[in-house]
Amino acid sequence: MQKLGDFKLPNFFNYPPYFTLQPVRDTRDKQVQLWKELILDYCRTQKIFVIGPEEEFPLFSNPVIENGTLSHEAREAFLSALVSEGRAEWMDKGHKKCLILWHRIQDWADLILQFVRENGLEDSVMTVEEIRSGTESRGTGVGSLRYPSLMDYAELHGMDRTVLMRALKNLEHKGKLAIFKGTSTDDEGVKWYWLFPFQNMEFQMQIS
Repeated sequence: MQKLGDFKLPNFFNYPPYFTLQPVRDTRDKQVQLWKELILDYCRTQKIFVIGPEEEFPLFSNPVIENGTLSHEAREAFLSALVSEGRAEWMDKGHKKCLILWHRIQDWADLILQFVRENGLEDSVMTVEEIRSGTESRGTGVGSLRYPSLMDYAELHGMDRTVLMRALKNLEHKGKLAIFKGTSTDDEGVKWYWLFPFQNMEFQMQIS
């Protein structure tokens, strides 16, 4: 099985037809699905948040096989398919950059709540940078008996700031926290409200 570093590539990556948009609808649908899964999986394991159709990206070509390079049309088609499912967003009108949401914003918000609860950070204040680069976010808080379905919150470490702010604003809208401005972007802070450990995710309560 071919690899990109420590990432194992699927079998279809070694077949030239998958690098050319297929003309038959059913065949193309299967092709698009495979590429969507590959892009999300690769971006998640490599912590890649932004890619562009015109940029060099390891998945866009396979030098081992003949005709193993995706056309610009194919690249945009696969990324647009992710956008249509809410798993990516174009960052500009010209489709030069695409924000990859290997977790949806709501999933990121749930993961942040898990991170706060398991680290005893309720009713505390921390900077936005501490969430994405602090020592706590290096942890592996997966497997919680209380929240067994949530992802490993170590994924917060090094996450894209745009995605993080979107998730925090989602939680702010639900009354879980308050975002306040500092003297600079790096000083932006978060005031966590007390999060009762057995409350339902949809139950909103704010204690100032």
